[in-house]
Amino acid sequence: MGRLQFALYRTPDTSRDQSDRGRYISILSDHLHSYMSIVHSDGFGQFQQASATLHTSKVATKWLQEHFIDFIHFHWPPKSPEMNIIEPIWVVLQRAVQKRSPPPRTHMDLSTALQDSWCKLPPSCLQTLVDFMPRRVAAFL
Repeated sequence: MGRLQFALYRTPDTSRDQSDRGRYISILSDHLHSYMSIVHSDGFGQFQQASATLHTSKVATKWLQEHFIDFIHFHWPPKSPEMNIIEPIWVVLQRAVQKRSPPPRTHMDLSTALQDSWCKLPPSCLQTLVDFMPRRVAAFL
């Protein structure tokens, strides 16, 4: 299978706003089911998200509970970035973007720089992170 698409969803600082919660539910309903059915066609897919206010809102929690039959919603312990595989990927992407000259100056420049850096990540970098996860989980437990 090829590399997954890197998608950035910009979330405003006012995550308690109803329109932001509605937008988040739209993102889940428009993309999560199709993604899970393609990548985890066996029905054993697990969905993980951060513990951001937007992700743990009543409306998001209710939507995930109503759709749990379609995938497993994995609840990470709060404040446990060491368990989230995306954290070390963000570090790699951040370093790659910081090396750019000139540095990104706008949101669009930053988005483009992140997309370019993601596409240039060697598969071995990602595989190393995946291979290391069982040890991270064992150390956490």
